[in-house]
Amino acid sequence: MYCSPSWLHRSACVYCCVGCLCLPRHLWCTDILKTWWTTVLTSLLNTHGPVQKKISAYASSAVIAAEDQRFFLHSGFDLHSIQSSIDVYMDGGRLRGASTISQQVAKNLFLTPSKSFVRKGLEVWFTLLIESLWSKERILTVYLNIAEFGDHLFGIEAASQHYFGVHAGQISRSQAALLAATLPNPILLRAAQPSSYLLKRQQWILRQMQNQ
Repeated sequence: MYCSPSWLHRSACVYCCVGCLCLPRHLWCTDILKTWWTTVLTSLLNTHGPVQKKISAYASSAVIAAEDQRFFLHSGFDLHSIQSSIDVYMDGGRLRGASTISQQVAKNLFLTPSKSFVRKGLEVWFTLLIESLWSKERILTVYLNIAEFGDHLFGIEAASQHYFGVHAGQISRSQAALLAATLPNPILLRAAQPSSYLLKRQQWILRQMQNQ
């Protein structure tokens, strides 16, 4: 089973990033600094889950359909979804999240679950960082390897074996959609005992996958 990086690694990276923010602006994008950051991310954030070619394409398609349909179109932040969420809230609706897959990777790898302006600011910084240094495919692979699909069940490989008895590269389209359907709250929405709501969400994701 894959476990997320230790708090020691997270803290070390936070301190490194805060220190980097104190550097003169003209040094932020130098080749030396970019090379250094690439080394830091590679060493601290090396995932032990399966690489992209060992994960079913259905898994990638399903989480994009469920969590971030504009993933390949934005640069870390989906302004369209943010504006839509604000509009719904201003009309009296419930304020819904608009975090992208990139933002979730930044939050889950580096930060605590607490909510504060400082934490949100660091989330923005880390999101910009990984978007500038990693390809979209790499970000998606990391996301699949650290996402929680059940109580202390992290990563697509662990979830595939736990629920279906197969490796991440072998899950079916329907199985991938079911796992993706649990992502808003994998503790409440359990793939092992899918509720009617979860099954409806699975079917919605399957329809969205057809449009990709």
